[in-house]
Amino acid sequence: MAAPADGARLERVRLTEEADRLIGTLTEMHGPVMFHQSGGCCDGSAPMCYPRGEFRVGASDVLLGTVADGVPFWMSADQYTYWQHTHLTVDVVPGRGSGFSLEAPEGVRFLLRSRLFTDEEAERAAAEGPLPTGESAPQ
Repeated sequence: MAAPADGARLERVRLTEEADRLIGTLTEMHGPVMFHQSGGCCDGSAPMCYPRGEFRVGASDVLLGTVADGVPFWMSADQYTYWQHTHLTVDVVPGRGSGFSLEAPEGVRFLLRSRLFTDEEAERAAAEGPLPTGESAPQ
């Protein structure tokens, strides 16, 4: 399966409507934001939202795509190894997330929901080649 003629890459991550609204609120409060999924234990297993430029992306971190009109979603290379065959949806649930993630004071936390790629999506992902990394993509 070839990439679309417009050059758009396969969508690997998206937001629920509630997550999109929250990102809008956080952007109004803090300016441009970004996501990073580190894949560590505890808080590291949830997507973290930071003011853009206040979290340093590593050279091997993978840019899965953008959400909410240009909000980058980064993932550590080790975590990407496990999630590369999935489509991710960022949702919002009640509760306290990490004190470092911007949504924590709002009484909610971001949560990832996932599904395996369809056969067509998997073929397209393979045909597109590697995703940009912190070494090759502008931050």
